[in-house]
Amino acid sequence: MQQPPAMRIKSRWFSGAGEPVHKSAGEQGSAMAFIVWRVAIHMLKRMRAADFDIDAGAPYFAFAREVLVFLAAVADRVAYERMPAEQRAEFVVALVRHVARHLQENADDLLGPTAPGEATHGDRFIDLFNELSSHYAEFGAAPGPAAPEAGFEPDFAFVRYLGVRLEPALPEHHRRWVLDQVMAIEAPEALGIVQRSMRELFDATPVPRRGGGRRGALTGD
Repeated sequence: MQQPPAMRIKSRWFSGAGEPVHKSAGEQGSAMAFIVWRVAIHMLKRMRAADFDIDAGAPYFAFAREVLVFLAAVADRVAYERMPAEQRAEFVVALVRHVARHLQENADDLLGPTAPGEATHGDRFIDLFNELSSHYAEFGAAPGPAAPEAGFEPDFAFVRYLGVRLEPALPEHHRRWVLDQVMAIEAPEALGIVQRSMRELFDATPVPRRGGGRRGALTGD
């Protein structure tokens, strides 16, 4: 299968010329949720293009939930390095809630709403994040000069844990390959986009929008 085209995400806030951009932690979390969602779905499409059997049903969203939790955990660790505790909490709450909304809207469209009395698709993601965030918190940063520049550069164990978590979402005959694919190809690309996006979201330097446009808008090409 042909690989999907490379992602193009613009994660800078645009404003009127010369005006600094100040956004609340909640607004930054909401913007990051959109980016995290797109990165996770792009990774899923790349895995399917690499001939991994991920059915467009429950396995699709099981895979997506794991990647979304991983990327949200990375964004949380970057926020930990750059935000006071109260603002970080606001950022993470907004990030997780808006990711859950994206997931629920798409899962409801494809799978249908969950039965009355069962957790919604969005709630399942929130429950998984609450469960696994403490697991990811046990892992550290990779050594070397990349970590300060990225804000947080996950170490080997952090990324490997994602691969291990993804194995059950795939058919048995593909499980032996998913770890190599994720660690060598998919995770580095996804991490690069998330880390760059986090740096840009926290950068208050104004970027004038060509041809005018709504002040304070965020692009997501």
